[in-house]
Amino acid sequence: MRSRPLAVTFSVIALLAVPAAAATAYEPAAAPYTMPETETWDMTSGDGQVFRIFVSRPAAPAPEGGYPVLYVLDGNAMFAGFAEARRIHCFGTGDIDKMIVVGVGHPGEHIYDSRRMFDFTAPIETPALKQAYAGHKSGGRDRFLKFLLDELRPAIGKRYSVDAHRQSLYGHSLGGLFALHVLYARPGAFRTIIATSPSIWWDNQSILAEEQAFRARVEKDPALGRTSRLLLMAGALEDGTMAADAGALAKRMEALSGHGLRVEYMLLDDETHISVPSRSVTASLRAAASRR
Repeated sequence: MRSRPLAVTFSVIALLAVPAAAATAYEPAAAPYTMPETETWDMTSGDGQVFRIFVSRPAAPAPEGGYPVLYVLDGNAMFAGFAEARRIHCFGTGDIDKMIVVGVGHPGEHIYDSRRMFDFTAPIETPALKQAYAGHKSGGRDRFLKFLLDELRPAIGKRYSVDAHRQSLYGHSLGGLFALHVLYARPGAFRTIIATSPSIWWDNQSILAEEQAFRARVEKDPALGRTSRLLLMAGALEDGTMAADAGALAKRMEALSGHGLRVEYMLLDDETHISVPSRSVTASLRAAASRR
């Protein structure tokens, strides 16, 4: 990340230091915006990690069988876009609004918390990557997955009427890498896995060994392939091999279509790594709401 010039930094600090009394007396005090049909709380996992949970839910009663649920990783960054898109679809003709979106994030106001690397990755093995991220922890992905499946999902099931068979997971970048790990390690845990711009390059592409093992399992037991659907998305303007890696993965996975695994790949024109999430929202909601 590029450093900002000190002059700019000091200017920003100076602006933040302007006292509230500088506003004219007749202006009403500003209040934080509260997003309708949402709620949030902090939840401590069994191993003592604190997560911030964001929920967007319809005001209307649940349909027969309960609401489908979409779990969105990096909730601090992603939740608001998904929540308002879900809500505004009440004016549409489909059922995209008739679902629950659960953002999984961290306490605080940072868009991306540094803990995400620990939550989404296996222990780093590549020496160069270890050196590059020496100040950050890695290797907590299975602890995080246990929290999602064994603690958070039951908690959501107690609070809301949900459809246990229509549960989806969305992740972007390292979150997309984690979503692929969930598909490979726990097929069927989520009916739909949505991996946008997955960081397949991470740690010398170590995720490819998991993919190969998963494909071998599905070929031996086709029932595993019928438990999940994979939606891949990437931006045409992403740096590096992000889009090429996602497209190549989609082609490899298509070989499992005969075993029931449904795979879809969307290359998003004019989108960069940072803009892919905003563009992916509607397609992700549609996939999570689908009964197919």
